[in-house]
Amino acid sequence: MVSMSKIATGNGHGENSPYFDGWKAYETNPFHATDRPDGVIQMGLAENQLCFEFIKKWLMEHPEASLCTPEGVGKFKETALFQDYHGMPEFRQAVAKFMGKVRGDRVKFDPDRVVMSGGATGAHEMVAFCLADPGEALLVPTPYYPGFDRDLRWRTGVELVPVICESSNNFQITRNALEAAYEKAEEDNLRVKGLLITNPSNPLGTIMDRDTLKSIVRFINEKNIHLIGDEIYAATVFKDPEFVSISEVIEEVECNRDLIHIVYSLSKDMGFPGFRVGIVYSYNDAVVNCARKMSSYGLVSSQTQHLIATMLNDDDFVDNFIVESKDQLSKRHKYFTWSLSQVGIGSLKSNGGLFIWMDLRKLLKEKTFDGEMDLWRVIINEVKLNVSPGSSFHCHEPGWFRVCFANMEDSTMEVALSRIRTFILKNNEAIVPLKLCRRSSLKLSLPRSLSRRMDDFMSPTGIMSPHSPLPQSPLVRART
Repeated sequence: MVSMSKIATGNGHGENSPYFDGWKAYETNPFHATDRPDGVIQMGLAENQLCFEFIKKWLMEHPEASLCTPEGVGKFKETALFQDYHGMPEFRQAVAKFMGKVRGDRVKFDPDRVVMSGGATGAHEMVAFCLADPGEALLVPTPYYPGFDRDLRWRTGVELVPVICESSNNFQITRNALEAAYEKAEEDNLRVKGLLITNPSNPLGTIMDRDTLKSIVRFINEKNIHLIGDEIYAATVFKDPEFVSISEVIEEVECNRDLIHIVYSLSKDMGFPGFRVGIVYSYNDAVVNCARKMSSYGLVSSQTQHLIATMLNDDDFVDNFIVESKDQLSKRHKYFTWSLSQVGIGSLKSNGGLFIWMDLRKLLKEKTFDGEMDLWRVIINEVKLNVSPGSSFHCHEPGWFRVCFANMEDSTMEVALSRIRTFILKNNEAIVPLKLCRRSSLKLSLPRSLSRRMDDFMSPTGIMSPHSPLPQSPLVRART
């Protein structure tokens, strides 16, 4: 047998993680309301499906955005021919403008610094390649996205050193934790080249405040290491406090801007993961030049660039989309967390992302990671929900799970909540809700149908009875 490379045959991809095992369980038995009602519901995919009707309406009104319509076919030839790997100027200009709008136009982005890549996955690998040699290290606060083990390490040979964050302070990044991780890397003879932060956080759904970001900038500046800001969830922040970008903070804190780099994407903020639009935005000229050369390995198709440029250059659409997306995410998050609270399930307080960091520590039979995995197997195999265990995110405390809430229709969400409720009651774990919800406040921010559903299932005291069945959504058809 002809041998393959060590990289190709090694385990650097990280596919043996429970994070990916959950996906495999879903793929072998995916839920379908009519064809497979007992299948696994996908709650491990951070995908934003809540605004597609809004986007579809724009597409119907702007057929020129597609090259495959009578209105758009006139640009087919010029778009189909060779495109420079710098990217179409109108595409880079539109992305730079959108990045600014998402950040409240408090900062401007230079289109000449926009480097495209095949999704955030390619963008992260591109940055790691530019900043570190094999065997050198990046600091990464925990818990962090399991895909980083693949994106940043597999083909680059870069090591990841965890910055341990704890639930006692809501997993916030502290200067002490950064210093401890840096010292640990030095003890292990690893040269630290940079710090990667995810803001808003995946999997926490939280954002970093201005003071924390300033502290981080001072830390990397003192150590003379790079800072990579993954901001792919920037537009998913649906309630105050508002999102603060690292691009804003460097205007307020003295630092070497050659050390600052941002990874962005349209996969989460707009719900377009299939378009593979990833962005590297660096304040370092050398990194921009190197990344642009590397982008040849993962270009965004010219047809996609044309569509995105047309869409994002429509200021009215962008402004309305940002508002609509926040509104939809807020309503879904509030209803989802409220429903869980009625059976005593809490989560980390959050205001962004497409998921919650669910606290199931009280359900662990053993307060260990083995106990977490035992519970996860029950949830996957018996409850038939693909949720992701905290250990796959390198969380150092067992019992936390990431649960995605924006990647399904209302009707599917109701099935998932019903399964959770049945599981909790079966295991005699139902408790009085942690916080009583006033109906009036819920009505103000929830869709009328969801608010009415809450009223229907509230007891006279304002608390959902633990014996009430979860409401079903009569308004949304199941996917066919």
